[in-house]
Amino acid sequence: MYAKVIKWISWALFILGVVASFYGFIVGFDSNNDAPVDNMLYCAYAMVAIALVAVVLGAVVITGINNPKSLLKLGLYLVGAAAIIAGAYFLAPGTPAVGYLGEPVSDATLKFTDTLLNLTYLSCGLSIVSIIVGAIVSATRK
Repeated sequence: MYAKVIKWISWALFILGVVASFYGFIVGFDSNNDAPVDNMLYCAYAMVAIALVAVVLGAVVITGINNPKSLLKLGLYLVGAAAIIAGAYFLAPGTPAVGYLGEPVSDATLKFTDTLLNLTYLSCGLSIVSIIVGAIVSATRK
């Protein structure tokens, strides 16, 4: 049952993405005050929200019913993720971009942007490390 629900949600999101893409190409992304671009962004926000709801329902409700002790492990993972995000936030300098001549940007936006960049760098570095460690472990197991 769960697999069928995931399959139908995946198909619905795929069709929604295709329709939004075709709408943007037909209307033109630079016409109508960037309305197609805004619609694509709203579609992306909706997809992320649906994915988060599916993960929360899948992880918390179904896993919690099957194994209540796993909720403690999930809580520890969430605390760890919050600690990593908080660390990236406090390490973010929030300085303005060098050579930027556009409209002034708020300090909060600069801090948020730097936080996201720090998290991107961290995830990229950790994925490279995990690929190398995975290759070494698989080579030594053979």
